[in-house]
Amino acid sequence: VYFRTVQLIEEPIKGSPGLSFYFKINGLPIFLKGSNWIPADSFQDRVTPELLQVLLQSVVDANMNTLRVWGGGVYEQDGFYELCNELGIMVWQDFMFACALYPVGRSFVQSVRAEVAYQIRRLKSHPSIIIWSGNNENEVALRVNWFHVNPSDLETYFKDYVTLYVGNIREIVLSEDKSRPFIVSSPTNGVKTMAEGWISNEPNSNHYGDVHFYDYSSDCWDWKVFPKARFVSEYGYQSWPSFSTLEKVSSKEDWSYSSPFALHRQHHGNGNDEMLKQVQFHFILPRRTDPLRKFKDTIYLTQVMQAQCIKTETEFYMRSRSEIVDGEGHTMGALYWQLNDIWQAPSWASLEYGGKWKMLHYFARRFFAPLLPVGFEDKGVFYVYGVSDLHRDYKTRLTLRLHTWSSLKPLCSVVTARAVMKAGEAAILYKEPVPDLLKRCRGCTRERCVVSFYLSTHADLFSPTNYHFLSSLKDAQGLVKANITVTISQKGDLFVFDLRTSAIAPFVWLDVGSIPGRFSDNGFLMIEKRRSVLFYPWKLTSKSELQQAFTVTSLTDTY
Repeated sequence: VYFRTVQLIEEPIKGSPGLSFYFKINGLPIFLKGSNWIPADSFQDRVTPELLQVLLQSVVDANMNTLRVWGGGVYEQDGFYELCNELGIMVWQDFMFACALYPVGRSFVQSVRAEVAYQIRRLKSHPSIIIWSGNNENEVALRVNWFHVNPSDLETYFKDYVTLYVGNIREIVLSEDKSRPFIVSSPTNGVKTMAEGWISNEPNSNHYGDVHFYDYSSDCWDWKVFPKARFVSEYGYQSWPSFSTLEKVSSKEDWSYSSPFALHRQHHGNGNDEMLKQVQFHFILPRRTDPLRKFKDTIYLTQVMQAQCIKTETEFYMRSRSEIVDGEGHTMGALYWQLNDIWQAPSWASLEYGGKWKMLHYFARRFFAPLLPVGFEDKGVFYVYGVSDLHRDYKTRLTLRLHTWSSLKPLCSVVTARAVMKAGEAAILYKEPVPDLLKRCRGCTRERCVVSFYLSTHADLFSPTNYHFLSSLKDAQGLVKANITVTISQKGDLFVFDLRTSAIAPFVWLDVGSIPGRFSDNGFLMIEKRRSVLFYPWKLTSKSELQQAFTVTSLTDTY
């Protein structure tokens, strides 16, 4: 038996036009952090309890608390919701209407009514479900006329929309289940949409409801391109899955970035080029001449880019929760697109088909941590915010270090006085103009140095170590090829990977091919000589099997 209350709070905010949009669970405001769930396979009978367990445990292991079941997929099987109840994952449940104009003929509406009533009765006993949403992107599609409807016919489509989602779906939801909020669409302006006759003038407004945001052409390291919205329920960047995942469905002639296979698997227009352009903002494209090596290096760089882009964007949303800037802010949700994959292909997912973690998923484990320092620059000033999802206040201390790219010894460090980090809030803990910060360390320039920082409390509670690049990595000076060696040992059911490096290594990627499991950390900036990482196998394996499959890549290996 589970008990919980859920409220969707839409009320005025001081200093900002519009209304809030956040969830109170058991009376406590909760920042929803997580991603969007799509069907785990085109053939639903392949989605076994074991696969669901791997995927949903990976949600929890990455410090997420919410999944949005996207309206372009399927109503999930009972086992999915049972696992979400058990693991404490909140579910935003769309009805299965997405990115399309639907008819309102009598027989179709009858079938929709039967579908909605059946699904609500089947699912409403699951406390994990915290909201029903009528459709995905159909309100915004009509408002901006995605489907190039003749303007003289638009009024008919508006009426049909209201008939289907308000007159039928909403009516059934409200009569069958009064225990949860219902919104007609996502993105939406919530009560503002209602007041505007169910199709808002600007459904993607930063001042109301939720937004979906995608921008593949701007530089994703520039946080100013992201919307300071109330709730961001979709945002993302693509990457390629690892070679071991692709290898199962490809042959030698497919292993190049411009092969027919690579284009056929890409279902997002111009997606492969967009990834390379985003990579080139801050990284050097692979220089090795061996074709297979080059393909693997390109895959690696798309994963680095995706992880770094979504890290920058999510951290912006996380730190915007407690402030209003130029009338915008109080962001209380970040659900990136998307969690999982339906097949082996380039996509927005952080979990590959079958469940292998991409670099992004390891990054999510860090950027969704309950206590997090976020570093960024604004007009030449470097700021560190503390972000807390903890349920009580803690006295915290920030430790900040500057390192040169050419040395494993930190050049200098700053430790702040203890400050109270309030439960569920974000606050500035440190600010200093970058030139002053660089002067603290003799010999530091933007290109030669990198900043790392973490939070500690008196209660033995630490945040992950975060970092801030002072320049693009393609301009970094002093970076040398790191020689990283590993010793693997078994410890009970786990394996310990003891790493040693000869130099600072950005984006260290440990890979054991197709051996199912995950590492305790991966894709990290290695700024110490030694580091131990655990491997959690999902199936029985051995030390010799791991040694045989193991590869390690860091950024300079691609040069």
